[in-house]
Amino acid sequence: MDLASAKAVISGGASGLGLATARRVIDAGGYAALLDVNEEQGVKSAEELGERAIFLKTDVTDEAGVKDSIKNAAEFMDGITLAVNCAGVLLPARVLGREGPAPVDSFSKTIQINLVGAFIVTKEAAAVMQLNEPNADGERGLVVSTASVAAYEGQIGQASYSASKGGIISMMLPIARELARFGIRVNTIAPGIFMTPMMAGLPEEVRQSLGAQVPFPPRLGRPEEFADLVASIYGNAMINGETIRLDGAIRMQPK
Repeated sequence: MDLASAKAVISGGASGLGLATARRVIDAGGYAALLDVNEEQGVKSAEELGERAIFLKTDVTDEAGVKDSIKNAAEFMDGITLAVNCAGVLLPARVLGREGPAPVDSFSKTIQINLVGAFIVTKEAAAVMQLNEPNADGERGLVVSTASVAAYEGQIGQASYSASKGGIISMMLPIARELARFGIRVNTIAPGIFMTPMMAGLPEEVRQSLGAQVPFPPRLGRPEEFADLVASIYGNAMINGETIRLDGAIRMQPK
């Protein structure tokens, strides 16, 4: 598929990896709908992207709200051909902390946003994609979800985050197999340490220390590099049912 004609819905699209992906689509000539809970940043980002972008305030854990946003996005773009799940949270907590066992609320919230939210966006976007006219390869659309290297090497305090990202990887293949008959591909990207708004809030020396842990290149990943990979997957029909690590060969230590 050609990114110039892409019609993308991107959860967590107001900033970070999601915004970089939206910008990549817009720069290629496509359309982008930014789904995010951060209304102030979302409106600002959509305005910066121009008339082929729209912001839709969306809580990915709200099934009815996601359905409405997907409907509005499809109306704005006259369809959907790409869905990118970037919405997520990191709520670190030790299983046995200083104040005792971790409360389950934080664990459940992480699962709901990171995993259940990705599933809701995926199913609702796929329901629209299945109505597309197929291209010469029979393709109708693509879903890309964001996992993490923490799905493989979760650090101490990341039990909920690692579980949510591992779930994204595990559900990807059965969904890809199911949606294959519609010509909808499903893939996952597992980023390493990237420069996101969360990272930007850390002191410079901390960011440099984290970057130095990456074998090569010894730096934090750039959101544009994530967006480039989404674009590459979009244009290559044989990439399906796959998780791609985008991490500079880092393997996370216990802490």
